[in-house]
Amino acid sequence: MEAAKVLSHCKTAPFGFSIVSNKVSLRPFDKHFHADVLANRPKSISFQLNCSYGNPFSSVLKPARKRANFLPSPRCSISSSASTESQNPVLEFFRNVPFDSIKATLLQLTPIDVVKWSGILCIIAAATKWTMNMLFSPFFWMYFSWTWLFWPWMVAIGLAVYGLYCFRKHLHSEANIFEQLAIVTSVFTWLTLVPPGHFNGYLEGWPYVFFFVYHYFFFFNVSVRKRLYGDYFAQPHDPKWDVNLPMWSRLLFSTGVMVGHWLAAFEGPELHLIPGGWSNLGIWALIITTLLMQYNATLYLAKYSENVVEPTSVVQFGPYRWVRHPIYSSTMLLFVTYCIALRAPLSLLFIVAVCLLYYKQKAEKEEDLMVETFGQSYTEYASKVKYKLIPFIY
Repeated sequence: MEAAKVLSHCKTAPFGFSIVSNKVSLRPFDKHFHADVLANRPKSISFQLNCSYGNPFSSVLKPARKRANFLPSPRCSISSSASTESQNPVLEFFRNVPFDSIKATLLQLTPIDVVKWSGILCIIAAATKWTMNMLFSPFFWMYFSWTWLFWPWMVAIGLAVYGLYCFRKHLHSEANIFEQLAIVTSVFTWLTLVPPGHFNGYLEGWPYVFFFVYHYFFFFNVSVRKRLYGDYFAQPHDPKWDVNLPMWSRLLFSTGVMVGHWLAAFEGPELHLIPGGWSNLGIWALIITTLLMQYNATLYLAKYSENVVEPTSVVQFGPYRWVRHPIYSSTMLLFVTYCIALRAPLSLLFIVAVCLLYYKQKAEKEEDLMVETFGQSYTEYASKVKYKLIPFIY
């Protein structure tokens, strides 16, 4: 095909372009513009000449004669106004849509599916409308600002939910040390902080003390593992030493302990009426006794055991000289000290009864296992140390 050539001339910048087959070439002097033309579309090509005042070719052109320039010389540019379908993103999107698959999916819909999806869309539309109306309502923000008065409840509930999630992971042996801490923190929050905060409207004094004492107490076992084995996790051991009561019994015990703490907060006087100073010296003595008893019992048991929970001999040192189950005794003493600090004697009796009923059954199972394992050695120890949980009483 012969080339079709066109020459356009202006005083500022003459240029020409040629079309050869499907090629377009524009050449303003020694500059050129080259473009490929699609074979099928578009059928026509048009060019737009845009001019603005300026003189980009002033160094090339030589004026014929000098004259006053009241206006600067025009600057010309060439742009193609031809637009193809491939340059349109909307058309490109619809070109890639698989209409056949959409049609096939629609044909497979049953009347029940139509009703179901119509209901879902109506619910979504109603929920969206309700949400937008609520967000733009001034009364909503007024009521929402009032909820900040109850932010401790929000924190406690959020912590409880996260604690339950971590406890679920702990049951599958997937909880790390931070998640184990979250479990005990959520429990101790609802034992020591939430009840007095609910009944008093504020917190001060003993609830804060026991919140940290409970943490320190129950992490003795973990600290002993870290000291002996270098990590915080339970070691593999013989499952026969996992002495547990039925699930319903454990749930009743946990519920009884929780109820006892709430009763103590309800029974005791308002926190600001609890005297301070030297009158609380006995409570601090009980706290120190409880912590030392728990730590020494765990440490001696670990020394004469494998993996902390598998005893290799009968332990007869430390707190085991006074009671046969000092770890359970120290736990019960901790709860008793909490009730004494809040001046709640009836709650103290209730929580002691709950602990005795539970720990009595667990201690009997453990002693049967110890007799089976060590025989006469443990029988002699039991005859020497007569008390299971409470010295001189039981």
